[in-house]
Amino acid sequence: MRLILGSGSPRRQEVLAQLGITPDGVVAADIDETPLTGEQPRPYCERVTRAKLDAISTDPDDLLLCADTTVALGRRILGKPADAGEAAAFLHKLSGRRHDVITSVALRRGGQVWTRTQVSAVKMKRLSDDEVNLYLASGEWQGKAGGYAIQGLGAAFIPWMQGSYTGMMGLPAMETAALLRAAGYRWSV
Repeated sequence: MRLILGSGSPRRQEVLAQLGITPDGVVAADIDETPLTGEQPRPYCERVTRAKLDAISTDPDDLLLCADTTVALGRRILGKPADAGEAAAFLHKLSGRRHDVITSVALRRGGQVWTRTQVSAVKMKRLSDDEVNLYLASGEWQGKAGGYAIQGLGAAFIPWMQGSYTGMMGLPAMETAALLRAAGYRWSV
């Protein structure tokens, strides 16, 4: 049985490596991640994950693992910023506030699908304009939900979190391992 990671994210590969897993293949899905009108963050994240799963063709015996992560400020979805201006707006909105980081994981083998969604609560410290500008200059915000990465320089902005650190990185390790075991995938730890 081959494991295909349906994501080009190096962070997701890193989490799998922490579990002692190297995917047999990596394929990134090209889908529209635009939220639907009135869509709430958790259903949005689950829908996008499922769309990624549906967009990638695999052999019937292959396991396909897909995930999506979004940042939710109340009912507002803060996805991947389009540019530095939007990243700055996201960081200013999150500054000094609590928010949720939602990661949905889906696994498919043949016609069977397993899913899990993990939600972490996060508090961001109040950011100064200098901190925001230095962070933007680092470029780390690019391709990151909410415009920051907890596994990088953004860690300096997070005084408190409750949930899954690896979930905030983009692939919750415990939930992913449980899905893989449920699907019959075996690996040595």
